[in-house]
Amino acid sequence: MAQEKTLILLKPDCVAQGINGTVIKRFEDEGFRIRGCKMIRLTDELLKEHYSHIADKPFFPDVANFMKSQPVIAIVLGGENVIAHVRDLLGPTDSKAAPKGTIRGDFGSDKMTNVVHASDSPEAAAVEIERFFHHGEIFSY
Repeated sequence: MAQEKTLILLKPDCVAQGINGTVIKRFEDEGFRIRGCKMIRLTDELLKEHYSHIADKPFFPDVANFMKSQPVIAIVLGGENVIAHVRDLLGPTDSKAAPKGTIRGDFGSDKMTNVVHASDSPEAAAVEIERFFHHGEIFSY
């Protein structure tokens, strides 16, 4: 298995519920390491870029408003097979369909308020990490 990095966004519902540490602990308990971490407010420009695949959909303003409703915590996690493993830990995008024991099944509400965004492929991870982190903000140790 390959060493990988993935972008994690602890979404506004995660921040509002005060479960950031609980979610991060689940990742760390699996052996993944934080390579970068910061709290940020998302802008319209950044959201249009990040969600370019849905930016023309009628529901996009709701997504953007939700993602701007609280700061988010952007994290780069590193580890062996981290992308697929994190997505397994999260469960399906729709929290209502996510089994108990998964992060979304335990803490999410629906498709939008689903606690965490995670990159879905190595290619997406590379683009997303570059979108949210500047040179020198990712660490190896």
